[in-house]
Amino acid sequence: MEPRGRSSQFEKALLELRALILAGTFEINMRLPETALAERLALSRTPLRQAMDRLVEEGLLEKIPTGGCRVARLSERDIIDAIEVRGVIEGTAARLAAERGADPRQMALAETTLDAIDVALARPGGIDFAAYVHHNAAFHQILARLAGSAVIEREVDRVTRLPLASPSAFLHGQELIPDFQQSLTRAQRQHREILSAISAREGARAEALAREHARLARENLAHVLRGGPRLAERVPGLALVTPS
Repeated sequence: MEPRGRSSQFEKALLELRALILAGTFEINMRLPETALAERLALSRTPLRQAMDRLVEEGLLEKIPTGGCRVARLSERDIIDAIEVRGVIEGTAARLAAERGADPRQMALAETTLDAIDVALARPGGIDFAAYVHHNAAFHQILARLAGSAVIEREVDRVTRLPLASPSAFLHGQELIPDFQQSLTRAQRQHREILSAISAREGARAEALAREHARLARENLAHVLRGGPRLAERVPGLALVTPS
């Protein structure tokens, strides 16, 4: 078993380095200075290199043939492909949950989570955006568990770590978009429909709804790309994307 201290150092390195990259701290194709980064994060180079290896797997970094890593350049098409993959995996999770029968406790938790999203959307004076982001992420995590498969849950977690493929990837900064509230309301309606299909044991319908739901992110991507630099500063990872 890996010592707890070593594991926590790796997690710290991973979280903080990922955040720096997504914030656009480093120029695209820039080689990351390991020594300076280790000092900045107050870490040794071993957990930092482990974190860099993980971020290569996630697509945020790429290996340099002469050694080290650089920030990856992402195309609009790369993000669209990642979103499509998430739709396929989440669709499979929803279908298997419907066909196998989901754990009633998880279904109840999903319902409670969607109720919380309703409250966030209906807050007097405007959407409780932070609550929406939190409960939206929670619902998608529950959806991954409903199939009762460790394999599916692991794959959903993996695919949502692909650059800008997370269900919440394009929520930050969307409050600047005119039809923002309608977009969130539509997403919540799809959440309800997915859960209803799972409850009714309608596997094909649950899968189709989950895949369609993921495609909302493609619309959000188009919105934020049109938003220009002001949104690039608000949406983590957007600074890495170049139009196809």
